[in-house]
Amino acid sequence: MDCEDVMLTVRITAAERALLRALARSHGSDVSEVAVDGLLDVIPALTGDTHALRLVRVLARPAPCAVTFWLPAPMADLLPLVGDHVTRLSGVRVGPASGALSAALRLWLAGDPARLAASLTTMHAPAARRSGPRPLGVAA
Repeated sequence: MDCEDVMLTVRITAAERALLRALARSHGSDVSEVAVDGLLDVIPALTGDTHALRLVRVLARPAPCAVTFWLPAPMADLLPLVGDHVTRLSGVRVGPASGALSAALRLWLAGDPARLAASLTTMHAPAARRSGPRPLGVAA
C-alpha cells in the first residue's frame, strides 16, 4: 500500500463480495487490487451515457455488505467525477465518492465471472505475453 492510497468503504451484495474474494484469491492478490483493476476496466465505459445510466440502476438495488478498499489517490479522485457525470445525465445524485465506487464496482462485478477473470489475467500478464508471440529470426 502506498502512502498516497485512500481508504473507502463501499456497499456491495454478499454474492458480489464472494465473487470479488474469489477473483482476488484466484489471482493471488487482495480485494483492493482487484477492485482497482475492475475500476480500470469499467470507468472508461462510464463516460458513455448508456453505461452511466446503468450505474443508476445498480444504485437502486440494495447492497447490505460493507467492504473497505484502499485505492490509489488519483483513482479515488476520479470517483466524484463519475458521480457528477451520472447526476448530469439522470438527475440522480450518486452521493460521496464511496457511492460512485460502490456503483462502478457493482457494475463491473455484474459482468460474466469468466470474462472478469480473463480480464484480470490480461491485466496482470507480463508485457511480453500481452503483445503476443514474437516471430523467430532465422540466422542466415
